[in-house]
Amino acid sequence: MKIEKGKWVAVEYSLFENDAQGELLEETQDNDLFGFIFGEVPILDGFANALEGKQVGDPFSVAIPAAEAYGEENPDAIVELPKSVFIADGEMDDDLLEVGETLPMTDDEGNELLGLIIEVKLNSVIMDFNHPLAGVDLFFDGEVKEVREATDEDRKFLAEMDENMFDEE
Repeated sequence: MKIEKGKWVAVEYSLFENDAQGELLEETQDNDLFGFIFGEVPILDGFANALEGKQVGDPFSVAIPAAEAYGEENPDAIVELPKSVFIADGEMDDDLLEVGETLPMTDDEGNELLGLIIEVKLNSVIMDFNHPLAGVDLFFDGEVKEVREATDEDRKFLAEMDENMFDEE
């Protein structure tokens, strides 16, 4: 069975910065494959193009420039927010405001996004809302592990994953 729209696909891959000799950024294993419904779940176009038409056992390698992946770093995505934004139920959790912490936030339009704390000042916090891989050229090297008809259970699972993306533990 070939990868095409509506098929459940699971792949194992290694993601490197720039090329196969670059820094390893992420890696999946047999027990933690990347699974999705092809053409129904947004994935990088270059990644999708490299997978389309492949079958179980087929290898793939694809280089995706930053501009076609998560974009270049946007200086406007680094913002200074007053500490009052972080007050919940009348209290501020200072342990939450640590450099290097990633926090789920909501913008003025109600969109959920993740922000990385890059500096904590006396009355404000500087956060970076760029995607963590913004400005990075990507190189994927992997293998197709599963291709099958997508089920309602697959769609339910992916919807639940999407809903829980910003939940705190």
